[in-house]
Amino acid sequence: MNTLYVVQKLGPFRCWQSKLCISVMTFCFISQLAEMGGRNIFAAENGIIAGIRLSGSLPDGVGQEGLLGDVSPQLSRFLQRLEKAAKDESVRGVLLSIQSPQLGRARVSELRDSIQHVRAAGKPIVAHLISGEPLDYSVAAACDRIVMPPAATLAITGVRTEVTFYKGLLDRLGIQAEILQVGEFKGAGEPLTRDSMSPQLRKQYEVFVGDLFEQMVEQISEDRDLKKKKVRELIDVGVFTPDQAVQSLLIDGIAYEDEVLSSLSGRSSDSEIEFKRDYGKRDVDTDFSGFTGLMKLVDVLSGAEKKSQKKASKRIAIIHVQGEIVDGRGSVGMFGGSAAGSETITKAIRQATEDTSVAALVMRINSPGGSALASDLIWRELDRCNKPIVASLSDTAASGGYYIAVGADEIVAAPGTLTGSIGVVGGKIAIGDALDRYGIHTDVVSRGRNAGWLSSQQPFTASEKDAFRATMEDIYRLFTSKVAQGRQLDREHLDTLAEGRVFTGRMAQAAGLVDMLGTLEDAVLRAGQLAKIPDPVAAERLLLPKPRGLFDEFLGVSGIHQPYPHEALTSEAIAIRIFKLFGQSGVNDALVTRLSSKFRLLSLVASGQPLMLLPAVIEIR
Repeated sequence: MNTLYVVQKLGPFRCWQSKLCISVMTFCFISQLAEMGGRNIFAAENGIIAGIRLSGSLPDGVGQEGLLGDVSPQLSRFLQRLEKAAKDESVRGVLLSIQSPQLGRARVSELRDSIQHVRAAGKPIVAHLISGEPLDYSVAAACDRIVMPPAATLAITGVRTEVTFYKGLLDRLGIQAEILQVGEFKGAGEPLTRDSMSPQLRKQYEVFVGDLFEQMVEQISEDRDLKKKKVRELIDVGVFTPDQAVQSLLIDGIAYEDEVLSSLSGRSSDSEIEFKRDYGKRDVDTDFSGFTGLMKLVDVLSGAEKKSQKKASKRIAIIHVQGEIVDGRGSVGMFGGSAAGSETITKAIRQATEDTSVAALVMRINSPGGSALASDLIWRELDRCNKPIVASLSDTAASGGYYIAVGADEIVAAPGTLTGSIGVVGGKIAIGDALDRYGIHTDVVSRGRNAGWLSSQQPFTASEKDAFRATMEDIYRLFTSKVAQGRQLDREHLDTLAEGRVFTGRMAQAAGLVDMLGTLEDAVLRAGQLAKIPDPVAAERLLLPKPRGLFDEFLGVSGIHQPYPHEALTSEAIAIRIFKLFGQSGVNDALVTRLSSKFRLLSLVASGQPLMLLPAVIEIR
């Protein structure tokens, strides 16, 4: 290979000087890559380059088996592919293609940890960074080298959080939102009751956004061997073309995927190096012909599970709590969205507790919280368990999610986990005036001063508001007592951590709300140590809850409990009014869809139940 070849392959640029500059940088990158550690990484007579593509949504959880699991893969399966590459003696190196994955900071930490395992096995891993958003770059920076295609853009613009407020829209629709909160910083209802952040809400956002920013600076500084001052300067610039990124030492080279592969393979003419695209991905059997094929299809649709071939001895159960916490069975949607049902999670905990082969439990929590009652029922089942329990906090484990975590013996969080939010919020939305505008009138016959406390027709009376607040304050006392007990904190110190305050995982560790920083694997290891398993890493894992089949999802067997009929009415009425309003003003469908997803959470806030839920609908970029 020579420099001219790279210039030709890189395609047209603005001038020959740019071509020469980029070609030299790419040549240097490829030379460094091929001679990593003073050796040619493809010098073996044969072997493979493992191609692994990181894209789309990679949620926590168990997911489906077979065809459905491969259509919508889980994070755990992706990590297994990286671990397989680390252990596979035929793998000489890994090319990780990164294109717009939908990840949170804790899941990025899981990926970075697995990448380090590949590198520790002496196998170089190269990131082909197609999308260059901050979290994409965080994954890429854990690799030995980073290369971007010529037309890509690197955007390391810092950390930004957005909260959208709807009070003006609700006023325009004639809808009244009445939301109460226990905890000065518990602002989950503010998007419905205010036009902007309260000083308390803004203060806590400034604190945890500042910590996430510092984590970003420290990580780039360490990964790219740059001074922190220089990193801050680069973040303030924010947006880089690939050649600017190379000059700033943020990436190592510029090339298309095929160029990197052909150049690396060409370094050793006497070797037989094969590029195996989609390395480790399961082969999907799609032959459903004949009777045998029909039976396979039925197994796929019903979610039939595969029998373990290992001897069930000293297992560790990993129980996933994914999505909003609700009463009933919850839901795991095929096409995104999920809710953790108290009935399903408590059943999984009970199964692990009663299984004599299970030595320890790990609660993997990725939830902003939800129903206070559902959270408490899950906590109680953990409290009854007589086996070691470790909580592993994913991207978000706050409010009700943190309430569950304090039922564990120890808590492990990622540095960027959002957690805490010890407080209670709840209320209702009164749509009576809005309906009156369209000639819809509701007559009422009632006995009892507070009989209409959850009616969606009118706001709270003073007596109804007092009754509702009393239930919330009692739940807040329950919440804080559970945290004080589980974390062994005195009430005076706890008061400085409660009131709805939100922390990153790193801040929570310093405050005593979590025990250590780490990944799910670290939590599994710690659970094994507490259970005195000789080799926790090698122990078989029981993943719970078991996934339901496609038939369940299509037939709507989700079992989400809605204790009050007005909940669905309120949410539906708001959606109809907003869609009608937007239809008249010509707002595009994308915005309507975005607002609809936000109102799913906000309608939960206004469901008439006391909730343990994160303050506001948080979007962090």
